[in-house]
Amino acid sequence: MESDRGVAQPGSAPASGAGGRWFKSSRPDQFPRWQIGVVGGGQCPPAVEHLAQATGEAIAQAGAVLICGGLGGVMSAAARGAHLAGGLTVGILPGSAHKDANAFVDVVIVTDMGHARNALVARSAHALIAFAGEYGTLSEIALALKIGIPVIALDHWTHLAGVVQAGTPGDAVALALASAERVHVCPR
Repeated sequence: MESDRGVAQPGSAPASGAGGRWFKSSRPDQFPRWQIGVVGGGQCPPAVEHLAQATGEAIAQAGAVLICGGLGGVMSAAARGAHLAGGLTVGILPGSAHKDANAFVDVVIVTDMGHARNALVARSAHALIAFAGEYGTLSEIALALKIGIPVIALDHWTHLAGVVQAGTPGDAVALALASAERVHVCPR
C-alpha cells in the first residue's frame, strides 16, 4: 500500500508550525509516530547543549516526535536540533502564555500548571531521554519510571535504578525507541 504521508488530503488541514507539512486530521491512525521526551535543565553548559541538540536531531531523523517542556536550556537545544532536522516538536509549558515557548517548538501546549506539567511531559512520551538538570528533571524521571516509561540518560543520573545509560545521542535515541517498542508495542 502506497503511503500518502505528507500529502494534502480532502478535508485535511496543515499542521500549524510544522513547516507546511500536511497531516490528516480525520485519520490519525494512519500516521502513528513514537514520541520521545527530552528533559533536562532550563539552563545548561555548552557541552550539554551540544548533546541535547544532537539528540533532538537524531529523534527527528528517526521519524519520532520530540516532546519537551518548551522553555530554554536542554529543552531549547533539543527542540532546535529536531526542528532544524525537519522533525516535529511539542512543548508542554508550565505557564499560560504561548509566547513563552522557545522558537523551535512547533506545537505549544500551555498548561498553567507550573511544575505539575512535568507529569504531562513524562506521560506524553513513549520513552524519555534525560540530561543533567535539577529537581524538575528528577521529578520527570521519577514520574516516568513510576508509570513504566523507559528512561535513558546521557552523562548523568547514573545513580538512579531503572535509568539506562547511553554513550552518544544516537545511542540514546536507539535505546529509547527500542525500549518504547518493548513497552508500548506500537505508538498508539
